[in-house]
Amino acid sequence: MAKSKFKRIVLKVLKWFGVIIALILIVLSIVVIINLNYDRPSLYVSEENLQKEFANTDTRQIAEKLVAEMSLDEKVDQMYGEPFGSGMAKLATNFLVKKRFAHIYVGENERLGIPPWVLSDGPRGARVLGKDVKGVTTFPVGMARGASWNPDLEYRINQVIASEMRANKVNYAATPCINLLRHPGWGRAQETYGEDPWLLGEFGVAAVKGLEKHNVMACPKHFALNSIENSRWVVDVEVDERTLHEVYLPHFKKTVQEGKPASIMSAYNAVNGEFCGSNKELLTHILRDDWGFEGFVTTDWLMGVYDGIKGVQAGLDVEMPFQQVYTPEVIQEGLDNGEITESDIDKIVTRSLATRLKYALVNDQDNYPTSDIGKPSSIALAREAAEESMVLLKNEGILPFKKQEGKTIAVIGRLADLENTGDRGSSDSTPLYVETPFEGIKKQQEAQGNKVILDDGSDLERAKELAQNADDVVLVVGFTHEDEGEYIIFSREQMEEEAEAGKSLGKVTIGGDRKDLSLLEQDEKLIKALHPMNDNLAVVYVGGSAIDMSTWEDDVPAILFSWYAGMEGGTALANILYGNANPSGKLPFSIAKAQKDYPPFTPYTKNFTYGYYHGYTLFDKKGTTPAYPFGFGLSYTDFAYDSLAVKTQEISLGEPLEVEVNVSNTGEVDGKEVVQLYMGFSNSAVDRPVKLLRGFKKVHLKAGETKKVTLDVAVEDLTWYNPKTENWEVENMAYEVYVGSSSAESDLLQSTFVVK
Repeated sequence: MAKSKFKRIVLKVLKWFGVIIALILIVLSIVVIINLNYDRPSLYVSEENLQKEFANTDTRQIAEKLVAEMSLDEKVDQMYGEPFGSGMAKLATNFLVKKRFAHIYVGENERLGIPPWVLSDGPRGARVLGKDVKGVTTFPVGMARGASWNPDLEYRINQVIASEMRANKVNYAATPCINLLRHPGWGRAQETYGEDPWLLGEFGVAAVKGLEKHNVMACPKHFALNSIENSRWVVDVEVDERTLHEVYLPHFKKTVQEGKPASIMSAYNAVNGEFCGSNKELLTHILRDDWGFEGFVTTDWLMGVYDGIKGVQAGLDVEMPFQQVYTPEVIQEGLDNGEITESDIDKIVTRSLATRLKYALVNDQDNYPTSDIGKPSSIALAREAAEESMVLLKNEGILPFKKQEGKTIAVIGRLADLENTGDRGSSDSTPLYVETPFEGIKKQQEAQGNKVILDDGSDLERAKELAQNADDVVLVVGFTHEDEGEYIIFSREQMEEEAEAGKSLGKVTIGGDRKDLSLLEQDEKLIKALHPMNDNLAVVYVGGSAIDMSTWEDDVPAILFSWYAGMEGGTALANILYGNANPSGKLPFSIAKAQKDYPPFTPYTKNFTYGYYHGYTLFDKKGTTPAYPFGFGLSYTDFAYDSLAVKTQEISLGEPLEVEVNVSNTGEVDGKEVVQLYMGFSNSAVDRPVKLLRGFKKVHLKAGETKKVTLDVAVEDLTWYNPKTENWEVENMAYEVYVGSSSAESDLLQSTFVVK
């Protein structure tokens, strides 16, 4: 009897346990179905009555009218991405089930007919994919494109990225990244364009214009002074006024004023004691009052702002991607305490609505079918970008490799056949395919009757024998997302503990800053083992920033920086190595002879000071000769400069300086040269750099051809920021003009002019 009763109890428990499990599964299924539903609201004003009402009306007026009709809760709903719980469930479900990034819908109001907007990262290709889209055109990383020194190329790349975002039902691009590379160890160096504010500004403008051409809201990031990754959530960056305005903000200013992006993304870090998401000096006084920015500001994703009231006071418009501090409770408390007013909320919501309605009232979605993703012209552009980006640093006459049949080509290294397009953080992109270095060389050379052998280099003796018996050796070294990139952890407490300790605490992380600029030990061993085996050996570096080559660069005959080269990188590499394309990339940063020559850099820290000098300005000021100067890059031809002429010897405010120089291709093959113009300040009464980049132009020259190249500089681009007067001032003095092929003094012609 007792046994029978026990059995009934067990069966009853199991029955209820089964019911609970079934309910959990049903709930999970509902969550999955809801969160994988890509047929969500239109991103455009779809109601015909509203379209007619809003037609030919200024969006500012429309926004003011809509805000006047909103309740306080509806206004707050415009100030964040999605609710925290459902938003996290959506992100998790999409990653776990579909291995893709979710569509986060922001700012929808069904009652008033306001459509949402959807963000996608996209420095190298659309991050967010539509329902049936498997991949997109994936370009080389930003640093590679900066090495092209070709803003027109960047403009065309971002047009493709924008059109593919639109095909994926996205209308807001969290790109470009225009943070300055102050030290090559920065983990996210690959996302930006280089170390120089002028170069960054030119590329930032090109990227924004390319995105906006296809009705995508561009969002330059991260505003501002974000150049340390491992402490990004906790570090307070201290900077003086001149350094802030002359070094770390000019590229943002140019991108805002000339590119006119719809939005700006604030940075995680603090600046001079206040986190960027609630930094009124940055978001209101500088960005809006000084520069005239009329768009809206969003936070970086997760933990981008900590104090909702300070965020409102500072002029932060939208908390992304979830509601964490912009809650009705926080806002109401701030209103009750008199810390903020409802007019402050109205101003924020009106600002974002007025901007995004410009895009929501242009319903051109039918112009962007998914069939256009990865079209032949886009793939060709990805290949062109990879070819123009590659920088030939050293060549003792072995490149391009000879074109002949019957050769044996050894492609060696752990990265030689790895699909390696960059980090796995927010800048990641799902490529349609990836052509590895080995695949690109194999496809090209086997078609020409040559044998291509792959070896990962793990067995040094086998690799040495292979190299010794080959005609050409391509040794691929460098990094992956495990070595550098966005610092992937999900604990602010862990980051704070490491920052306070000043070191890693050994917990599992991905990416982040590089503390040592040398290659990994196995790569350096491979280089030292193989270079004596064959004089026809080229080292190909894959990575996002400068490396220390001091222990091996003298031993090898050729060094090529191929970067993270995108989906067509393998084909591009083969074309460069075998002369089907002539390398024309130039370094977007300087490479020091010794790591100590760079400015101080600490990945784990709570406080850090950014100085006025870094990169080539630091090397110039200290008289330190770099291993490879900013703007340097070799070609398979030779270029000569002569007849530098400053057309006007004296100029005044408002008058442009016009400079001419003759550039000749003195070699036997066609090529492209980057003509660089620097301004010198040796007569300045204040401490200024020896010289600063103030113009460049990439020109194509046939073999034997000479072209006269003209470059213009505005007097306003010679000014310095006076913190006492809080104004930009130009000095009446003689300035130097330098024009040439790199920032090295030996590569530059020199003249002078006077500002009256």
